[in-house]
Amino acid sequence: MALQESGEMYLETIHVLSKESTGVRSVDIGAHMGYSKPSVSRAVGLLKNGGFINVDKDGYITLTDSGKEIAEKIYDRHTTLTKLLMLLGVDKKTATDDACKLEHDLSDESFAAIKAHLLKYEDTDK
Repeated sequence: MALQESGEMYLETIHVLSKESTGVRSVDIGAHMGYSKPSVSRAVGLLKNGGFINVDKDGYITLTDSGKEIAEKIYDRHTTLTKLLMLLGVDKKTATDDACKLEHDLSDESFAAIKAHLLKYEDTDK
């Protein structure tokens, strides 16, 4: 199942929330993303059926290996692009918002070039 941008956002949110607490539930996702319970419930069902997440009997959500791979990729893109935009002088809120828009549409090739350039910049900054 190919994921749309919204599915990637849900996986990234689950990844971020799981780093901040011991358990992630639909209500946590909804609160973090500002989405309604029905919207989150539908997305969770789709992600579960697609093999990207597991939901235990108590409603706790974990990423499968494939879900984690996608979530980590999107999170890396988000943090890297945010950092780059802030280095260019963009304020943190705008950089974060813009990175969120860019992270899903940028090719792997372009992202790799951006990341490599940023790493060179950070190495010379030391």
